[in-house]
Amino acid sequence: MMKLKLKKHWTTRRTISQKFNTAFLQDTNKLNKFKIVLSNKFQAFHDLLDEEGTTVESNWKVIKDAITSTCHEVLGHRKHHHNEWITVDTLDTIQERRNKKAAINTSRARAERAKAQAEYTEVNKQVKRSIRTDQREYVEDLATTAEKAAREGNMRQLYDTTKKLSGHRRKPERPVKSKEGKVITNIGEQQN
Repeated sequence: MMKLKLKKHWTTRRTISQKFNTAFLQDTNKLNKFKIVLSNKFQAFHDLLDEEGTTVESNWKVIKDAITSTCHEVLGHRKHHHNEWITVDTLDTIQERRNKKAAINTSRARAERAKAQAEYTEVNKQVKRSIRTDQREYVEDLATTAEKAAREGNMRQLYDTTKKLSGHRRKPERPVKSKEGKVITNIGEQQN
């Protein structure tokens, strides 16, 4: 006799439009740069928006293009899903580490390669140190949030923060349905 459990294989569709990396807006330098570039673009498009013959659609297209091009220029697209606890400074250091690695790969002479390797090792240590401190700060922040929720008696927030701290996430198991659409609870019927 053989046991069999059926589970649906969930496939994810790839979205056509890429999202912008809005996490960079938390950094004040990037936010100020974004505001400056956006205001410059709106100054350039200001004359186009004031014309008499323009429609709402054409105005919207100009505004949308200005915002999209500014986001593309300043923020860039979200390439990877970064954990929420990684700060913008750490992401910049990670990008610097990528550049150092590329410098190692493109170096031709031994002395140049050894120098690039030493720089990469130093930046790699900085990245690891920064990630450790970010993660420690994030966990401590979650712990203080949980303690505050426990003191206030907010069980919903306490449950959510402990769930985040535990880190165990499971996909919900979907029930097996018959051809008529009814849920089958009996294991014997599920096997048939």
